[in-house]
Amino acid sequence: MSQKRNITGKVILAGAGPGDPELLTLKAARFLESADVILVDRLVSPEILLTHANPKAEIIYVGKQCGKGNSTKQLSINAMLVELASQHKLIVRLKGGDVSFFSNILDELETLIENGISYEIIPGVTAASGAGAYAGIPLTARDHSTAVRFLTYYKSEVLSEEYWRDLATTNDTIVFYMSGEATPAILSKLREHNIDPCKKIAMVAQATTPMQQVFVSDIYDVNEKLSQNFISPSLIIIGKVVNLHAKFAWVANSEQPEHYFNPIAKLGSVLSENKENAKEYAGRA
Repeated sequence: MSQKRNITGKVILAGAGPGDPELLTLKAARFLESADVILVDRLVSPEILLTHANPKAEIIYVGKQCGKGNSTKQLSINAMLVELASQHKLIVRLKGGDVSFFSNILDELETLIENGISYEIIPGVTAASGAGAYAGIPLTARDHSTAVRFLTYYKSEVLSEEYWRDLATTNDTIVFYMSGEATPAILSKLREHNIDPCKKIAMVAQATTPMQQVFVSDIYDVNEKLSQNFISPSLIIIGKVVNLHAKFAWVANSEQPEHYFNPIAKLGSVLSENKENAKEYAGRA
């Protein structure tokens, strides 16, 4: 039976929030200011690193993007965590949103445990909370909804017909993460099971950022081409609470939307100086 190694470095698994850099928690900011190395995901505001990162920290971009060739493999990230911790370093693994929502945290936690690496988990504001707040859509509200369901979607077969029927008939608010392009398929399944026409759908792109856009529509009258033009990340909110957007919206849609989450371009030399290090670690995985 193999023994666990006891490595004296430490890993901080921290959520960066949904986009607005001011939604970063104080605790996450404190660790960024003292970090030796920061492994940063794609959906992290560049302003967070420019404002809070230790000037001497090594910043390594390990972003993922579905279907894109420049994504960092999870095994490579795991290997980086182990090697950097073995060098007695304080590593901040900075993820977009909250670390507990659709973030592959399980793979990284298992790697840390298997290698005897000390860690802490710092929650962040998840995308659904940020999108709801900045779109003026309370996710629960008296006489509208008393519960919320968070889901992600990549193919209809993952959810049974019985579950789709439940989603169509529930009074719960439904939030689909990372599902902008799948909006037509999601709506098709909900309509198939006769979702209440009193419910509405909100499509929120780049929530809480200066590039945020919100489009609200009736369930049975959606311009489905909109979802094809949405800039990632985007999510959809479905339920009676979406009717509240018209009354409580307080952030205007961006008139010239562009990609907000582009850390390599916006950080320039800060990340390019460490690009070779990232390749070296990835090659060892």
